[in-house]
Amino acid sequence: MHVRDVGWLATLVLSLSSVLTARDLALIANKDLDLKNIQTAELVKVCKGQANHWPDGQLVTLVARDATTPDMKIALQKIYSMSAEEFNALVASANHGRNDRPAIVIVDSDEVLVKKVANTPGALGLVDVYSITGTINVVKIGGKLPLEPGYPLHGN
Repeated sequence: MHVRDVGWLATLVLSLSSVLTARDLALIANKDLDLKNIQTAELVKVCKGQANHWPDGQLVTLVARDATTPDMKIALQKIYSMSAEEFNALVASANHGRNDRPAIVIVDSDEVLVKKVANTPGALGLVDVYSITGTINVVKIGGKLPLEPGYPLHGN
């Protein structure tokens, strides 16, 4: 095998691995929350812990994964525009003084995330699209659902 062939093969493997690891996040909501669509600016406020109550009075809680997971790397880039360290500081700040319920809850797996959203009134969550179950609702962002062209939380 020539050096030129090795370089081409390495490029092919890297390209395939990035395609295979590309993910789309879905914004999910507790079924009791009357939210079918959210604009990106409002989503950013929720994700940063800057929204306390929904219009119907329910407390707002965002459920997310650890900042080092592939899913959250997408969110850090496309929603937060910050590093993992900045996100961790944001979580601590957003939850400070929230005695009734944290603004942002970090969980260990997509399965736990979906269950937490399903069991928490007023909760939203960011989860891999392939973890969606019938226990929650999927929320459009700017009128788009996951996997639709123009959806803002596409993994590429």
